Amino acid sequence: MTKKVTRARTRRAVTDYTDTTNYNHEKDTLVYALGGLGEVGKNMYCFEHDDEIIIVDAGVKFPDDDLLGIDYVIPDYTHLIKNKDKIKALIITHGHEDHIGGIPFLLLTCPIEKIYAPKFAKALIEKKLSEKRRLASTKIIEVNGDSRVSTKYFTVGFFNTIHSIPDSLGVLINTPNGRIVETGDFKFDLTPVGTNSDYQKMAYIGASGVTLLMSDSTNSEVDGFSISERQVAQSILEITKKTPGRLIVSTFASNVHRLAQILKSAVDCGRKVAVFGRSMENVVEIGLNMKTIDIDPSNFVSPELINTIPANELCIVCTGSQGEALAALSRIANGTHKYIRIIPGDTVVFSSSPIPGNAMNVSGIINQLVRCGANVEVNTPLASLHTTGHASKEEQKLMLQLIKPKYFMPVHGEYKMLKLHADSAIETGVPKENCFICSNGDALILRDGEVFRANTRIQTDAIYVDGNDISGLSTSVIKDRKILADNGMVAVVVCIDSRYNRILCKPGIVSRGFVFIKESQTLMKEAENLVYDALKKAMKQRVTFGDLKNTIRNTLEPYLFQKTNRNPIVIPVILNHKDAMVKRNTN
Repeated sequence: MTKKVTRARTRRAVTDYTDTTNYNHEKDTLVYALGGLGEVGKNMYCFEHDDEIIIVDAGVKFPDDDLLGIDYVIPDYTHLIKNKDKIKALIITHGHEDHIGGIPFLLLTCPIEKIYAPKFAKALIEKKLSEKRRLASTKIIEVNGDSRVSTKYFTVGFFNTIHSIPDSLGVLINTPNGRIVETGDFKFDLTPVGTNSDYQKMAYIGASGVTLLMSDSTNSEVDGFSISERQVAQSILEITKKTPGRLIVSTFASNVHRLAQILKSAVDCGRKVAVFGRSMENVVEIGLNMKTIDIDPSNFVSPELINTIPANELCIVCTGSQGEALAALSRIANGTHKYIRIIPGDTVVFSSSPIPGNAMNVSGIINQLVRCGANVEVNTPLASLHTTGHASKEEQKLMLQLIKPKYFMPVHGEYKMLKLHADSAIETGVPKENCFICSNGDALILRDGEVFRANTRIQTDAIYVDGNDISGLSTSVIKDRKILADNGMVAVVVCIDSRYNRILCKPGIVSRGFVFIKESQTLMKEAENLVYDALKKAMKQRVTFGDLKNTIRNTLEPYLFQKTNRNPIVIPVILNHKDAMVKRNTN
């Protein structure tokens, strides 16, 4: 028997998952995330009422170092595939990969009739889908701060925000059970580069009443206000003016406003510009076409001509600000780039800050650049070469004060970020019991202007994408890759004659990435003898190939761990006598 949940009990259920409410799919509105909660990346937020689903964003997450060979991590789309007839629209807040990178994978499994995206994001999505020919026909509709999208149950409006990419939007979703605001990624900048935040519209939305606010939590741990993008532009201009030789600037390709300022500073100082890195080249091409990057194309030089330009008249802009091994800056530092070698006296500017986890890679690149004779400039409190695109703590509070939500759900962040953002919401007047810290798959119910935890949970998980295979790699495959990276592999080759159930010769052992063979001959000989004796004993009675493989593993794995304290993957290879194979096939 289901117990009716009172409003007071629901309010106490900030972390009490036993206090939930039954979901009535015909009357209630369901809100849940398939990605973006408890992590930074793969943002995907869904709003469901009866036979309609509205999706906001479809991003990817880039893999951590322990996910070997993985290109992307995407949400599990199983729930959407089962309910694909309900999906009425995919709405995009802005054009960063953690918000649009999953679109090709989503469309392969779950066709969506219409995608609504702001201007710059639309151009990025079209380029992305043009590489997948069968997806290029998907209809993408441009929206802005004045647009409106309507379905049977939902009416969606937009408001301008500031982020590190042009045309960033917040989303207002009117549902039969209340109004929801999803901010997308945002910051507040009183002297922005590009379109300003629509403070008046945000305040009007807040004054009109908002049931639930879902707000960007990425910088919840950062106190105060972030510095203005114009301050960064001024610092870059000053460095460009005083640099006597070549200037090499590395930044995020997706930070279009920063990229535009770097290029403008170079041109204003009489420098030609060369761009390296595929993502950087794509963004520059789109920015030039849309006039977001407003410089004359004649100021660009092709890679083949950079050595013909005087050093003090050249600016190179490239990817690799996070120390990525295959990015342009890493190859420049290591001397493997096709066109560029560091010349003593070059100045390299990192217009970025290391993302947590990348600090060692960035430090290694900096040391290599200095070793080659370059002068390296990085972001410091005294040299403002970077500013975030995400709201710091006080900016998050300002958004809360403008929107004035009745209920609050922090999104886009690791658990600590979500918790700190919820604390800020409580400071601004949102009751503690009205703050919901959720995980991917947790569902909230909107019912007559109130919000409850649902007793249902949406299937969700991380899908590991290797290449373009979106079926996902199992955790066992990832585990095997990690073992191979840490401990290597050992292959045991055994020749048998299944007609007489006997082993023909001693096993041969081949190792890769486990031990240095020349220095481990004794170990390998002992291992061969150990396996040989175990197989002879096992083959005194009739056995299957599976039995032989298990015997090899059960014998060799404990021995190798005892001798080396390592656990390589043991791969048994059973070779049967040719005549025995003929007999097996004829039978």
